[in-house]
Amino acid sequence: MTLSDDLVTLRLWSRDDARFMAEASADPAIRRYNGSHDRLGHPAPPLSTADAEAAIDQFASSWRSFAATGTPSGVAFAILDTRSGELVGCCGVDDWTKEDVAQFGYWLAPNARGRGYATRAAILLTRWLFDMGAARVFLTVVAGNEGSAAVARRAGFVYEGTMRAHSVWQGKRYDVMWFAALPLEWAAKQPQHQPPLGRA
Repeated sequence: MTLSDDLVTLRLWSRDDARFMAEASADPAIRRYNGSHDRLGHPAPPLSTADAEAAIDQFASSWRSFAATGTPSGVAFAILDTRSGELVGCCGVDDWTKEDVAQFGYWLAPNARGRGYATRAAILLTRWLFDMGAARVFLTVVAGNEGSAAVARRAGFVYEGTMRAHSVWQGKRYDVMWFAALPLEWAAKQPQHQPPLGRA
């Protein structure tokens, strides 16, 4: 399974990617906004290479389940720069409900941020989800994570509101912003040509 717009490619994770995933998991922003936390918001330790291999194995299991059931909950793509082949991040489907509502998320390695990868990946993933029959696609962004909120808006998502005190980090409560897209509305917003990488 591969998705591409000729500048960004989404492909399945491989165990060969485990070192990249492990190194990315130590980044403070990824630990803050994408990593696993306990109930008080304390982050889990960064992944070891073996931990990353186990996570990639779980993605593979989710892809096998998707092949059997048609429900893509738990599947994930590695994000690559198509021209260089550089691995830059991850995007994946967190959930797909019985009502065909899909939630996804994304993260980028520190040196890949601000170059348009996340926006392009979000558009590719959203189009794929709608092509599979999603009636609604949404994502959540912790208040204060302006970079991720900007990605959601550039990818054509509508800000729908804020869930107050919905998240916890290091013992303190934080609001969470809610962004969503509907198939026809979203498709009408998509430009014929996306800007080149390196621009918003």
